[in-house]
Amino acid sequence: MNSSVVLAGFQQLTPVRWLLVPLFFCVWIFILLSDSLIVFVIITRRILHKPMFIFIAAVLANSFTASCTIFPKLLWDLGSGPVSGPVSGPVSGPGMVRVPLSSCLAQAFWLHFIGSSSFMLLGAMSLDRLLSITRPLHYAVLMSARRVVCLLLFCWLFPLLLIGFMMALLIQLPLCRDVVQRLYCDPYTVTSLSCAGGAAQIAVLYGSVAMVLGLFVPAGFVMFSYAHILWVCVFRSFSRRALHTCVPHIAVFLNYVLSCAFDLLHRRISSTQGHSVQLVATVASLIMVVIPTVFNPLVYGLKVSEIHRQLRALLRQMR
Repeated sequence: MNSSVVLAGFQQLTPVRWLLVPLFFCVWIFILLSDSLIVFVIITRRILHKPMFIFIAAVLANSFTASCTIFPKLLWDLGSGPVSGPVSGPVSGPGMVRVPLSSCLAQAFWLHFIGSSSFMLLGAMSLDRLLSITRPLHYAVLMSARRVVCLLLFCWLFPLLLIGFMMALLIQLPLCRDVVQRLYCDPYTVTSLSCAGGAAQIAVLYGSVAMVLGLFVPAGFVMFSYAHILWVCVFRSFSRRALHTCVPHIAVFLNYVLSCAFDLLHRRISSTQGHSVQLVATVASLIMVVIPTVFNPLVYGLKVSEIHRQLRALLRQMR
């Protein structure tokens, strides 16, 4: 039984790792600085102490945490040498990275917890916009500070329990193989390598339920909320400014949806042999890692006018 996992996705990146290491390092520094700057502005500027901006700060805090979960390990693995020791999978060669199973499970937990909580935060943000536009006279009561705190706790605690129970199932699965065509670990990585039979099937089934509850249900609520907002703004002659406040949130939501779609594409083709297919799988996983974390601060920092004005004011003070 294996106690480690070999990430073979790095094989495709080994020839250009001299370019990718400084590139990803600069991307990571940009994410850290931009996320922390926007969160700092939201916390310190009283004018931004509103539910919408609080949810934006929570989403960016998740993005900050996700980057710290992925990029340091990605940079280290890109810069390290080939895997040591025999492997039991169908691929071999330089550029593969061996990861202890405990570290693999920890990374899988954090990535899925952050992903699920981000979708739920986007759902809470869509609820905030829905109430703000359709119930403006009762908005202050419906989105009180206490209810905002309760929504934040729910968006973090529910995924914590959901993904935590999944990890409790995965940690008991024995691994009969150790090679997977990935750049990072997720629950699918462990179940695909397991030979536990019925226990693995239960873990897969629960993983599907967790995906529905943590991703598809919040995504469905977001689509319903913004569709209702669009209907209200079009057929009830609401101002375009009300609809304009939703555009950055819709852009971030679509960014998350497309990233998840790339991840699902990666899962379907990562077990297929062939250099070109494996290269597509690796590119898909890179898109899943890089695009969401870079896109979020750009949208919220440049397209949300209130945040943009406060950022410019802060930069002028710093000068």
